[in-house]
Amino acid sequence: MGEFDLIARYFTRPVRRSPLGVGDDCALLQPGPGMQLAVSTDMLVEGRHFLSTVDPRALGHKALAVNLSDLAACGARPLAFTLALALPQVDEAWLEGFSEGLFALADAHACELVGGDTTRGPLAINITVFGEVPAGQALLRSGARPGDDLWVSGTLGDARLALEAFRGTVSLPQAAFEAARARLERPTPRVALGLALRGVASAAIDVSDGLLGDLGHVLRRSKVGATLEAGCAPRLLDALRHGLALPPERIEDLVFAGGDDYELAFTAPPGRRAAVEAAAAATGTPVLRIGRVDAEPGLRLHDAQQRPLTRRFAGFDHFGA
Repeated sequence: MGEFDLIARYFTRPVRRSPLGVGDDCALLQPGPGMQLAVSTDMLVEGRHFLSTVDPRALGHKALAVNLSDLAACGARPLAFTLALALPQVDEAWLEGFSEGLFALADAHACELVGGDTTRGPLAINITVFGEVPAGQALLRSGARPGDDLWVSGTLGDARLALEAFRGTVSLPQAAFEAARARLERPTPRVALGLALRGVASAAIDVSDGLLGDLGHVLRRSKVGATLEAGCAPRLLDALRHGLALPPERIEDLVFAGGDDYELAFTAPPGRRAAVEAAAAATGTPVLRIGRVDAEPGLRLHDAQQRPLTRRFAGFDHFGA
């Protein structure tokens, strides 16, 4: 099977938002009047971001999900995406599963494939996603203000826990493993929540490299600090509800520095708590208030007795030591 046969069979579909669709030199998109385009790119590389044994349907889902999560953090509605795919060989069964997982999530968010590229090489997937947001309404990292509440959606730490189980460093009850594996391989992009938080949240970011590391980006861009309640950690690790027992410090490591969660961390004024909870209820997304934004720079963790934690947590860094 040649390159263009591969594209035609697995990745060509009717489109509504692009005048051209797949197959020309450029994709053309038409955002609505008064809208701005939001654009994000993420790459997944075998051995770095996913295991060679992963189900191709799950991989197709995750490849798009991590990009949709960026749109969610911006409060943008998905429009379309491009796909660049490096394949060591043409494996039709793999391509069938990958494209099924990819398009199932794309269809759920009305996000169309409008172009891309294929080549031979080590397995790597690069997606660029396009969304639209009303001018001036995008959620940014730079909007947090002293006194704002700190919130996070969903659960944290389970994806890292699944990775540790695959590595053999932890043994999990079956129910806990299956739930954690789903969080690692099939994350849920919080697009609906991101849209509902427009005009409510003051700043937002998607949690991909660990909660503390990603919150640090918000604090630096907003020129503020924050205090985080470490006692929230057990409430955020879903595996604890599936028969798993872990030491408190291990729970904190997973929740605060685990990574690969693709939840939203965001800030909002205290007067908007009811609006945040309404957005969460309307979108079926659990949220938890975990701290506050401070004028003093830096990120501080306090235990239940308001004593500072001095342990260091390291978020994920592709080029860190």
